[in-house]
Amino acid sequence: MIIKVCGMCDAENIRAVEQLDIDWMGFIFYRRSPRYAGDADTEIIRRCIRKKVGVFVNAPVEEILTKAAHCKLDYVQLHGDESPAICRDLTVHGLPVIKAFPIASTDDLKRTEDYESAASFFLFDTKCEGYGGSGQRFDWSVLANYQGNTPFLLSGGLTPDAADEVRRFRHPMLAGIDLNSGFETAPAMKNTTTLAPFIKHIRQTKNSGNNTIGSFTFARVCQCY
Repeated sequence: MIIKVCGMCDAENIRAVEQLDIDWMGFIFYRRSPRYAGDADTEIIRRCIRKKVGVFVNAPVEEILTKAAHCKLDYVQLHGDESPAICRDLTVHGLPVIKAFPIASTDDLKRTEDYESAASFFLFDTKCEGYGGSGQRFDWSVLANYQGNTPFLLSGGLTPDAADEVRRFRHPMLAGIDLNSGFETAPAMKNTTTLAPFIKHIRQTKNSGNNTIGSFTFARVCQCY
């Protein structure tokens, strides 16, 4: 189970969160986001000990490549209207892609079909106005209709009290979860007091042999808005 904490930009908070048992840390490079990381100390991001995910919205490929090189990003997450061709272009340049899709109904899953060979992971988030997340949860039962071969991360409205629901959720292509605003004291400021027990609970569930959080396995050598 991949655990990604997204929307980081404060240096001290980055250091605190990276000490938790997480796999990926997300940095948002979308200027309209209250969690914009573009003004953060690049060296702090570069030195992050977890795998680094850069989140972009309809940014030019060259801009993404430049930011990825400066910040030593391991993945790019595309939250806009990026085409499969753009995803493949980034992959060719050595950047694995996480393509985000806003979900409200089964019809929204149809968009993923064109991206099957273009992204390493999908991210399913709650559909809302504009780009990025709403802090609200969508109806996860919709994902029973996802028949694709690309593993996905579950996002949107995950909060400290959602651990049991995550445990009960089943899908063979569930790869991990994306945590953001539900664990904040303010935009971009994550609360380690709520994150730590949540993560511990999820990890204990995985290690107990209880296979209720998805059968997709991902080697942890790989280490929203």
